[in-house]
Amino acid sequence: MARKMLVDGELNQTNKEGAEYDFDLFVIGAGSGGVRAARFSANYGAKVGICELPFHPISSEVIGGVGGTCVIRGCVPKKILVYGATFGGEIEDARNYGWEVNEKLDFNWKKLLQKKTDEINRLNGIYKRLLSNASVKLLEGEGKIVGPNKVEVTQPDGTKLSYSAKHILIATGSRAHRPPIPGQELAITSDEALSLDDLPKHAVVFGGGYIAVEFASIWRGLGATVDLFYRKELPLSGCKKSRRGIKLHPQTNLTELVKTDNGIKVITDHGGELIADVVLFATGRLPNTKRLNLEAVGVEIDKTGAVKVDEYSRTNIPSIWAVGDVTNRMNLTPVALMEGTCFAKTVFGGESSKPDYRNIPCAVFSIPPLSIVGLSEEEAIEQVNGDVLVFTSTFNPMKNTVSGRQEKTIMKLVVDAETDKVLGASMCGPDAPEIMQGIAVALKCGATKAQFDSTVGIHPSAAEEFVTMRSVSRHVTARGKAKTNL
Repeated sequence: MARKMLVDGELNQTNKEGAEYDFDLFVIGAGSGGVRAARFSANYGAKVGICELPFHPISSEVIGGVGGTCVIRGCVPKKILVYGATFGGEIEDARNYGWEVNEKLDFNWKKLLQKKTDEINRLNGIYKRLLSNASVKLLEGEGKIVGPNKVEVTQPDGTKLSYSAKHILIATGSRAHRPPIPGQELAITSDEALSLDDLPKHAVVFGGGYIAVEFASIWRGLGATVDLFYRKELPLSGCKKSRRGIKLHPQTNLTELVKTDNGIKVITDHGGELIADVVLFATGRLPNTKRLNLEAVGVEIDKTGAVKVDEYSRTNIPSIWAVGDVTNRMNLTPVALMEGTCFAKTVFGGESSKPDYRNIPCAVFSIPPLSIVGLSEEEAIEQVNGDVLVFTSTFNPMKNTVSGRQEKTIMKLVVDAETDKVLGASMCGPDAPEIMQGIAVALKCGATKAQFDSTVGIHPSAAEEFVTMRSVSRHVTARGKAKTNL
């Protein structure tokens, strides 16, 4: 069967199957982006091979698993633990709703951990079946590129297999970064945090991003004492978050970890010391390219090791492409899926397609969660030529009025004053990610504030606040001086 392919920027007909290459496409890495690209390319008629490291919940240079970081040691298992950690507060809240709850509540960490493991094993099997059902050949082993159209796969027993491919796609993701401080080997990363044998009693988290805040929320929600250290004034790049009992240490670095009989001694750059039984490094991730042999083939990478690509995900070598975290563009699972889809359309679908990174929603699954889409207030002020209007709402959710929980929900809309177009939205509070997904559709369609205002709300709900914010909280002029009504 003949297939349409993008060759040197133009769509050409290839020879019959198997005439020149073992595969039309060979993918290195079977995470979200790699599996999506492989399946969709196969659906367009391409002959596709894909390789992935052997499965294990904790990754290494020679261990991975079909499904990738998100499914095995990222978004999915993390959110299962978030659900588990949320129930403690829910049970406490239930008392004021008439539920007679025993004073002593027992939590079984090992049971939750096993349920999490069962689920990622199930999803690992589903991803393998998705590839099989699309007639994609799956190979277990470590892949590397040995030529513009040639890959080598080292199987677990050491056997090396060589394949030729018209196109090669790099989709190897990223790996947790450890800051080079004395005693860094005593700390764990998010991989190990999802598979701890015992629930920590006192955890130190180093980092100010979403992974740091999420694990701090999980451990605190399950009853641990948690200290969160981060370099900036606020975690999450300036987002104001509820503490929920987490001890915050802004503008503080860890300088050394020391093993003691009582646990791990944590030393800070302010001279502070404390003892913890677990220290989590959540200080970013680096592209997983070190063992791909890219330099030898001539594929350009940046100083972080990320593969350089053009707007169609193509490297400087015409036959080699890359999607997902390994390119360090926007490191989110749905973005990797989008990039994989666009790649398949471009190369095998006869439809030139490039990813659109505008108005991509994202969420931090902390307790409570935070979600945003579009421009932040600061980004809007910097990017918009004219004035910016900011609408905010802070309120006590209806559920809390009975439970007695003192925790506000915060919402914000950022609007271009001249065009009335909504540029961004954010929310911190229960169900924020679920609500923000719908708001993202509106922003993708170019909704105006007037259209938000004319939308009938669902009552009673938190979501209706997004269509009832009438008063301007801040008016930032083009000269950057805010006029506030707060």
